[in-house]
Amino acid sequence: MAQVLEFKLPDLGEGLTEAEIVRWLVEVGDVVAVDQPVVEVETAKAMVEVPCPYGGVVTARFGEEGTELPVGSPLITVAVGAPVTDGSTDGSAAKSEGSGNVLVGYGTSEAPARRRRVRPGQGAPVASPAANGQAAVREVVEGPVPVISPLVRRLARENGLDLRELTGSGPDGLILRADVENALRSAAAQDKVAEPAPTAPPQTSAPVLGGIRVPLKGIRGAVADKLSRSRREIPDATCWVDADATELMRARTAMNAAGGPKISLLALLARICTAALARFPELNSTVDMAAREVVQFDHVHIGFAAQTERGLVVPVVRDAHARDAESLTAEFVRLTEAARTGGLTPGELTGGTFTLNNYGVFGVDGSTPIINHPEAAMLGVGRIIPKPWVHEGELAVRQVVQLSLTFDHRVCDGGTAGGFLRYVADCVEQPAVLLRTL
Repeated sequence: MAQVLEFKLPDLGEGLTEAEIVRWLVEVGDVVAVDQPVVEVETAKAMVEVPCPYGGVVTARFGEEGTELPVGSPLITVAVGAPVTDGSTDGSAAKSEGSGNVLVGYGTSEAPARRRRVRPGQGAPVASPAANGQAAVREVVEGPVPVISPLVRRLARENGLDLRELTGSGPDGLILRADVENALRSAAAQDKVAEPAPTAPPQTSAPVLGGIRVPLKGIRGAVADKLSRSRREIPDATCWVDADATELMRARTAMNAAGGPKISLLALLARICTAALARFPELNSTVDMAAREVVQFDHVHIGFAAQTERGLVVPVVRDAHARDAESLTAEFVRLTEAARTGGLTPGELTGGTFTLNNYGVFGVDGSTPIINHPEAAMLGVGRIIPKPWVHEGELAVRQVVQLSLTFDHRVCDGGTAGGFLRYVADCVEQPAVLLRTL
């Protein structure tokens, strides 16, 4: 006799208390293996797949795509030990034991078993909660629509677009973002043509408020909370300096001309930061107000600001102090791609000790960024552009960049912050200064 077990949304760690259902990976009636991902959710930090610790037949799902669920809410129920009939004669059945692994991203290394269906009329009917709260028997399930990323699927869902009606322009009919955007534009144009002639607005006794209300949830909500907390708790100050980056740009060109993987400018700046933090460790720290202590770290985990379709995220390069420019470049590339596709894990978005913010990519020279709480400092880098500069006693056109350092005034005074920034500027102007720390 089958035993029905309930799997709840697990504790996602890092203070996360809720998640939004992006995409169900199983249907009611599917047979799932132990630790097989059953749903893709979006937290305030990342898009992750949630594996189920039970093996058996899915008997119910809770929550539609787009629904936010708090941690501890039911996700699915699984009939463990239920009879499975899929036309096979090998007598195989799903594993009935649970793995005990309920943290996001952690499961067995075995590949998920092939999903099978409990056919209508064979065994007990399988029900899922319907929209009106009553059980409904699902007999026919359509195959998944091939979509390039969950972000594209979400864009369609938020605009009421049925992906099954689209023909993808990607390989093998893959639906791309451009396909969804074109369909939305076409729908908007048709709606405009079909609009009736405007009529006079009804008279009201109270003014009608206009504008668009955007919920502060998901990544945007997390960013809002963190920035607000930083402003409340951290007495920050900012200092800045202009630097001649001509020699740094020449050094990078020479490195890349020598063959091998290309070295990014961000990697060189990160390497400069790790050398500067070794000299000024006060800025690689956090403040523990409960203990009234400044905690200096013995490692450097560099976060870097990355703008994505889902908002601003700060992926973290672990042990940046132990990496060379080539390794840093590779890790920046990997994390940037994961950020773009929404594939960063919560662990890759937390634990930073210092942040590097290259706002020059937005075409601006300077900024006074808000510190990424609970860190103690952030280096900002503006755009590098030709400017008149006095070089070796003569006026010349040089590649100039503005550097800014925002720091927690509780961990150090202006002398330390200025010394850090001056060292960074010296390394930008004379990359050979770094040879002392290699």
